[in-house]
Amino acid sequence: QVQLVESGGGSVQAGGSLRLSCAVSTYYGGYFMGWFRQAPGKEREGISVLGTDGATTYSDSVRGRFTISRDTGKNALYLQMNSLKPEDTAMYYCVLGSRALGTRWNFLNSAGSKFTIWGQGTQVIVSA
Repeated sequence: QVQLVESGGGSVQAGGSLRLSCAVSTYYGGYFMGWFRQAPGKEREGISVLGTDGATTYSDSVRGRFTISRDTGKNALYLQMNSLKPEDTAMYYCVLGSRALGTRWNFLNSAGSKFTIWGQGTQVIVSA
């Protein structure tokens, strides 16, 4: 069973930056990899994804501020978050998705799908 472990969350003031990391227990080539988040009282939101070809997709809420990247040699996934806003406060999850999802767009809308594996999450708090 693949395991995903997130790190790098914390508290930051608005306008600041954080870099989230995700350690993957095994080689993940051929899978979608991305990040979801869940704010208190809200549904899980897919915010960024790396396709199997390295192409990326971002949600409207983070496009231009967040950057997803990977290091396949280290089995790691990253999310650089800049210009953070209070509305970015949430639990952030690293997610691996099967190719059965088909597209990056499907991955971003796959919360709860049986074709995904989730980490435990890391908390991000952005104060005004």
